[in-house]
Amino acid sequence: MWVLLGSFLGLMILGVPVAVSMAGASLAYLLIYGVAPDVILAQRMIAGVESFPLLAVPFFILAGNLMNIAGVTGRIYGFAVSLVGWMRGGLAQVNIIGSVIFSGMSGTAIADAAGIGTIEIKAMKDHGYSTEVAVGVTAASATLGPIIPPSLPFVIYGMMANTSIGALFLGGVIPGAVMTILMMLTVWIFARKYGWGSDAPFSWRKLGEASLEIALVFAFPLLAWGLALAGLSVNLALLLALGALIALDWYFDFSAVMALMTPVILIGGMTLGLVTPTEAACAAVIWSLFLGLVRYRSMTFATLAKATFDTIETTASVLFIVTAASIFAWLLTVSQAAQLLSDLILSITQNKWVFLLLVNALLLFIGCFLDTIAAITITVPILLPIALKLGVDPVHFGLIMTLNLMIGLLHPPLGMVLFVLSRVAGLSVERTTMAILPWLIPLFLALAAITFIPEITLWLPRTMGLSR
Repeated sequence: MWVLLGSFLGLMILGVPVAVSMAGASLAYLLIYGVAPDVILAQRMIAGVESFPLLAVPFFILAGNLMNIAGVTGRIYGFAVSLVGWMRGGLAQVNIIGSVIFSGMSGTAIADAAGIGTIEIKAMKDHGYSTEVAVGVTAASATLGPIIPPSLPFVIYGMMANTSIGALFLGGVIPGAVMTILMMLTVWIFARKYGWGSDAPFSWRKLGEASLEIALVFAFPLLAWGLALAGLSVNLALLLALGALIALDWYFDFSAVMALMTPVILIGGMTLGLVTPTEAACAAVIWSLFLGLVRYRSMTFATLAKATFDTIETTASVLFIVTAASIFAWLLTVSQAAQLLSDLILSITQNKWVFLLLVNALLLFIGCFLDTIAAITITVPILLPIALKLGVDPVHFGLIMTLNLMIGLLHPPLGMVLFVLSRVAGLSVERTTMAILPWLIPLFLALAAITFIPEITLWLPRTMGLSR
């Protein structure tokens, strides 16, 4: 165990990438102790990615990249300005609402930070907000990406934990809403303290248009349901309702109805059992292509090729981490490290609430050093059996784990959102870290609520019959 963990930590300290550190430590353990032939390293790494649900990963990444180049981010930003730009601290509120909408398409915090976050930081600076404030609120709102469905970490966790990905997606809806409300309250408090005003004039017409767009999105499932009750098949009812919405959008040229439809299509399709998460990811790509090539005509084949190559690069790095983490996690089990850690935790407490408190502390620490995907792959085989033994629902545990690791993305030394926003805003990592600190308060409040009030996570999946 000490050779495995020691070599891994040693390589990390030397600055070796996380995935290479895990693979190198695993190879060293195999060579020293000979617990299995060397070829087992390659076999276990391949087995780590031989999973149908993992096919969703490249498609969700591609959908987020396509949305970025299709001009959807600008439309979402304009819609958010119409909806909440007139409030005190208007562009900070816009930042949060924009991230909520975009997170329903990208599923990753990094895509949110690099995509719509770039627009939001520039707009806030142009309206007189300090760079630190713009970076802080953008970083906090970017954590919504993997909580509000779809979510790449949920896909990885669902595969590792053998848990319904659809239930995890539904489980993230209410926690995402809680986080949004807490962040907006934080902006309101800061606005009163620092005298921030509104950043867009109040307009009944613009507010009415934004409200109408939201109403149309909610009308889509109601219309489809009504057509199904009238005797049409579910698929035909959905196609007719979607066709009617597209026709209305084409005629009136709404700013963001089609973008707002993305999470509805994804979640609705999975909830009704029409598509698997992987098929939903493919649907998100097709919808993104429709928006970019047909509806908005803002996508060229050159930009499409760039989005494709960016997706290949990101997917390769994500899946390499998954393969390296899978062999590392397997060796943790073989070396009895997982059992020793499990026994240690159970010797400290057998109260599930104390256990969850310890898990929060552990994952917040791990999130500062390990990539999210690697952390999930390594810790799920260790922590989930203990959680199940203590009566913690796996969907609830998945939300706790993901939110902890999302907060870890905002911390040095390996917080990817921290580095992305540091580069986008032109701030040093140190100044970016200090800018983010005040915005951790709503995130920790949300983490406490989600941890100790399980129904926030479980009510919706149970209501839809996807969880116990």
